[in-house]
Amino acid sequence: MTILVTRPSPAGEKLVNRLRTLGRVAFHSPLIEFAPGNQLAMLPNLLSSLNQQDLVFVLSQHAVNYADRALRQSATRWPDNVSYYAIGRTTGLLFHRASSLPVIYPQDGETSEMLLNLPALQRIQGKKALILRGNGGRELLAETLTERGVEVTYCECYQRSPVYYDASEQSALWQRAGIDTLVVTSGEMLQQLYQLVPDYYRNSWLLRCNLVVVSERLATLARQLGWRAVRVAENADNDALIRALQLPD
Repeated sequence: MTILVTRPSPAGEKLVNRLRTLGRVAFHSPLIEFAPGNQLAMLPNLLSSLNQQDLVFVLSQHAVNYADRALRQSATRWPDNVSYYAIGRTTGLLFHRASSLPVIYPQDGETSEMLLNLPALQRIQGKKALILRGNGGRELLAETLTERGVEVTYCECYQRSPVYYDASEQSALWQRAGIDTLVVTSGEMLQQLYQLVPDYYRNSWLLRCNLVVVSERLATLARQLGWRAVRVAENADNDALIRALQLPD
């Protein structure tokens, strides 16, 4: 097994280092890089506008890191009179370490659907919600909260942008390296990888690789694009990805 990890730094580099420690051949080619979001400076005011028991949703570890750094730079604390929700366990634990505040997250996955199924989010009419996220992304969370009578505001805490590669050169390099297993952690990156690789390499190599993804939604997308050997990790953290690769951790 020769593994290509496409998730961004630093998580992607950490995963590759762990795989190499376990004796596996692994390479890191991040498909996305990050920068501060356009609305990050507005975060202190957005948080201060929330009322008692309003809702804050943190949708990724990057949102935690960029938001917490911005609050520290402005000498602002995370308010303790609102309810915090994280997309999953890894993001929730990171938020708790940064804020020392309680945070609720689904125990069995890291999707908007699982978050919206939490009992505490069923009767929330009349509340306000602030969603901390990157640029773009799925609208399911905001749309469903709005349907439940919540006033929703976004804060773009960070921006994702694609890492550019020479398509033919990079595809040939990956194939020569003997890569036969791909780790992809978002639909955006899966589409980007599919479109990056030219038709010849796509059919002769890319779609024949084993693919590890982090949700059933991604697995469905992968099969629609033409992958056959698709495995779903329990969640998006590196421990779960190593288990999905059937490696001892």
